[in-house]
This record gives sequence, C-alpha cells and structure tokens, in this order.
Amino acid sequence: MSKTTLQQELDDIVRMLGQFPDGADIRQIAQALTTRFSRRTLQRRLSLLAQLNRIVIEGQTRQRRYHARVESVERVPDECSVEFQGEVSIPMTEAGYALKQAIRQPIQHRTPVGYEQEFLHAYRPNETFYLPLEMRRRLLHMGHTLPGQHPAGTYVRQIFNRLLIDLSWNSSRLEGNTYSLLETERLLQFGDMAQGKDRKEAQMILNHKAAIEFLVDIEGRIDFSRYTLLNLHALLANNLLADSLACGRLRAIPVGIGGTVYHPLEVPQLVDEYFQQILDTAGVIRDPFEQSFFVMVHLPYLQPFEDVNKRVSRLAANLPLIRHNLSPLSFVDVPERAYIDATLGVYELNNVALLRDVYQWAYERSCARYSAVRKSLGEPDPFRLHYRTRIAETILAVVQGKMDKQIATIFIQKRAATELPDVDAAKFVETIETELMSLHEGNIARYRLRPSEFAEWQVHWR
Repeated sequence: MSKTTLQQELDDIVRMLGQFPDGADIRQIAQALTTRFSRRTLQRRLSLLAQLNRIVIEGQTRQRRYHARVESVERVPDECSVEFQGEVSIPMTEAGYALKQAIRQPIQHRTPVGYEQEFLHAYRPNETFYLPLEMRRRLLHMGHTLPGQHPAGTYVRQIFNRLLIDLSWNSSRLEGNTYSLLETERLLQFGDMAQGKDRKEAQMILNHKAAIEFLVDIEGRIDFSRYTLLNLHALLANNLLADSLACGRLRAIPVGIGGTVYHPLEVPQLVDEYFQQILDTAGVIRDPFEQSFFVMVHLPYLQPFEDVNKRVSRLAANLPLIRHNLSPLSFVDVPERAYIDATLGVYELNNVALLRDVYQWAYERSCARYSAVRKSLGEPDPFRLHYRTRIAETILAVVQGKMDKQIATIFIQKRAATELPDVDAAKFVETIETELMSLHEGNIARYRLRPSEFAEWQVHWR
C-alpha cells in the first residue's frame, strides 16, 4: 500500500471541504475524511492550509468553521527543505515552509499590521518556549565546548580571531554588505579598505569588530542590561546614522521598514517600556538557547532603535552563549533571503517557525566551524588562561607605550614581582616576552592593537 503524501492529505481536506458550502467544524471534517488523523494532527493540517490560503477559518474555538477557497494556489512539495530556484537550501519544517509561502505573497495581498503587544505579554519565561525541549537538548549537545567549570567567555577567547572575522562578515553580509570574506579579513587585520566599495560598508564591518570586542571584554557583566544593549547599539551604529545622537539611544521617532506590511510601534514611552520588558524577560530565561532566540525574535520586532536593530539582535543572541562557554552563533552560510523571510514571519504574523529553522541550521553550521578551529588550536594553556587579562594588559602597555626591549624588560619584571605570586612570576615574564617576540600584523587583533600602533612600536623595538 502506497504512503499518503502531505500534498495528497492537504488536497483531500480541501476537496472534502468543497462538499460543505457553509463550512465544517473539525468534528465534521474528521468524520468525512477517509484518512484518520489525531485531532492535533488535523488541526496542524488545517492551520497549514490556512497559511497557504487554501482554506478560510471563521470563528473562535468551539464555534470555529473551515471553508474551502475557490482559487488555486501553489502546491506544497513533500520535502519542505526545497528552496526557490537559485537559492541556497536549508532544512525547513512543515510550519516553516508554510510560513515562507505566506510571507512571499505579493505585498499588496498581505494585510497591514502594527505592533502586537500581546505577542510579548503572552511570553512567560521558563514556561513558554519558542524552542522545543528536544531542540534545546540537541543544541546544547552540539554547542558544548569545555569540560568542567570555567570563567564566562573562556571559550570565545580561544577562537576569538576566527569569530571576529566570521561574525563581522556574516552579520554585515545579511545587511547587504558586499565585502568578500578575504576583503573583510584584510580590513580587520590591516585596516585595508577594498577599492570600489562604499566607505559605509567598511564602517559597518569595523563597527562589528568593536562590538564583538566589547562583548568579549565585559566578562562578568555579560547580561541583558540597558548598559549592554545600548552600548552594543552605539558601537554597531557608530558613524552610520544621520543623527549621531541616536547611537546608543532608544528611538523617539516613528520608523518604517521597506518590503513589509508591518508598521512598528510609534509611541516613544511604549518603546521604552517594552524594551525594558524584553530585557527583564530575557534576563530570567534559564535556558541559554531559548534566551538567545528570544532576543532574536523580540528586539527586531520592537525596533527600539532608529536603525541597526537586527545587527544588535544577532550579537546580543551570543550573550548567553558566551556566558555559558557554548559555541558562538556567527551565521555562517545563512542565506540572506532565508533570514529576511524568517524575520518577516515574525513581523507580519508573529510566527517564529521559520526563524527557528534558520536559527537551528545556523547554529549547527557555527558549531562545526568552531569545533574544527579549536582542534587546530590544541588544548589551551591553563597558565595563559588564568592570567589572560594581565597578559593582554601588559602587552598593550608595552606596545602602546612604544617601549624598547630594555625598558620593556624592566617594566615586565616589575609588574610580575608586584602583582603575581612568586611561584608564577618567572613564567609570567617568559610568557610576555615570548608573546612580544611573536607579534606580527596577522595576530595583533587578539590584543586589540591597531596596525598603526604596532607599526610605531616596531620602530622602537630594538
């Protein structure tokens, strides 16, 4: 006996509904169908048909009735991972595919909507979950990096150089930035701007660099506070907004979004109130992945800033991952169109299904990338890990102070003698001197050094 496909099931339901001119309730539908579904499965099929505009739903709860539409619409493939021609394929659930179909209708066929306050109010942290339990467990298994207990941010420092380039490039690319990965690498490492590119593109990437460094540097203050989010926006928006005072401030003016029927909230007082509610809610979510995904949903939906909202959400989504030493999310290989579709699904229908599909796929890709990077790096040196802050501060002081070798030796030995236990002092001096001798233009980013600072120091380093 051949297996019934999803498409056949949907066609059977629509065909059956055509026999009910006045519509049918779910009980009548279940009785009339030859295929037997559980009530929950049948409700999912009906919801999918509604999102595909093949049926109309009227009424609420027990009075709800379902009507077949007369016009024909696009058919659903059995494999919902199939993308439109010319697009990169990512796996999609049935619900995610249906949502993509709904928001890809011509804009004149989509109903204009405003900010739905209940979408945020209805979320109950640690009771409501956008990510199912099985998915969260799978992501945790993939993202686990370090055995035992380690200070927040330990793992991200091990892969910092690679993450800096990946996240800066991919997040910028999702905003339409045309820099290639190699051009991004040269810009971040040497300050070389690509010829023929808009200066704003270089500024966007450099802003990402500053923002990522900020996330890595705040260590024990990795949280969803106004300080963190406002400063994150200020760094990402630096020199990109017409009004420089808007950097790091909640918006006081209405904003519009092209290509969508969604109209964000306009009242500044409510923007401020819901922004704080998002932060408060995110702050008490215990699961790091649910916390990460929650801010990816609600920050862009509120549009708390005049611009750069999605960029803030993508970097903020890494906060709980950094804090728990999980593999970061750098949006490696995520197709721009898939990300836009997923975001529009939240904007216009308050539906997270497609964004959830994109998030899971993106995290799997990121984990694979950084697992390979970490293996190439080997196991971290526990001494360097313990003294990472002092090591970085000392190297910065030597380079920025333009010290020669004689002055640097005295400076390093004095710092080791006064700030470290005697048992660690000699190894600290050796570590710093080794690092200074190993510095070159390709690795100075890990110490937050600019190429110009390094070049000036090299003149004195003799």
